[in-house]
Amino acid sequence: MSERSFSEKPALLKRATRLDELIDGRLMAKLDQVDVVSRKIFQGKIQGERRSKRRGQSVEFADFRPYVHGDDLRFVDWNIYGRLDRLFLKMFLEEEDLSLILAIDASASMDWGNPNKLEFVRRLAMALGYVGLVNHNRVSLVSFNGEGVKRCSNLRGRRRTAEMGRWLLEMQAVGDADFATAMRTIALSRQGRGVMIVLSDFMFREGFDKGLRYLAGRGYDLFLMQVLSPEELSPGEHGLSGDLRLEDVEDGATAEITVSGGLLRRYRERLDAHLASLRDFAIRRSMTHVVIDTSTDLDTLLMEYLRRRGLLR
Repeated sequence: MSERSFSEKPALLKRATRLDELIDGRLMAKLDQVDVVSRKIFQGKIQGERRSKRRGQSVEFADFRPYVHGDDLRFVDWNIYGRLDRLFLKMFLEEEDLSLILAIDASASMDWGNPNKLEFVRRLAMALGYVGLVNHNRVSLVSFNGEGVKRCSNLRGRRRTAEMGRWLLEMQAVGDADFATAMRTIALSRQGRGVMIVLSDFMFREGFDKGLRYLAGRGYDLFLMQVLSPEELSPGEHGLSGDLRLEDVEDGATAEITVSGGLLRRYRERLDAHLASLRDFAIRRSMTHVVIDTSTDLDTLLMEYLRRRGLLR
């Protein structure tokens, strides 16, 4: 699919400039109750905070660790609580490290739409990264655009929330991303096996196949989140009409069109074909593909939809 985002500029979602504009205390309190789920079993490089699906060398008692909000109360040692007035968990299973990698498309085509795609992704990445941090997963963020790949790597623990937020606030949409090169760079960076979430509109001139093939078979549990604005999903319902001169936001190429019912139908057919192609590519390689409208309520997306799709629990 060769179409890019339309260059007419609707009102943009307000650019976040502060951490509390990316994520507020109300949403953080909700996210404290959930965790990232991997459908695969990974053995981390260091002892982590995630209880493994595999048993340790013994089912006998191994150790204690301090209770944190959300832990299973069945494993609390109430004798210790009676003596020390503090909650500790008995550990019987090995625990292992999980990496959460957020790969964010920051090309110019993402800086468009109402609500703006990049601003929506900025907030979504902040929320998902926060879930990883509060559950003591190793969190890494990677952006890719016309300036190449930029990283914020190996964050762990709630105290790194502000650092992650600053990195996301500084992220800029620039140029036309070389998706294949970016994915190859990420695949070779050895950031630890685990869950990788690619946040993009997947509107790449060269297509998505080559880039995603670099990630397939690397041990990642892959989620492809295709973020599109309402104008891209239903342009006729969001003000695209009449005679227009469109300009590509990434390379400046222009095209003059007359919007008609037939043109809108052809656009929808090509968009549907593009979405189906990415979905089928993902299914064949055990990846999860979801299409997200930027008008979607973020709370609903995180607490309901992504739970149903198996990313959060």
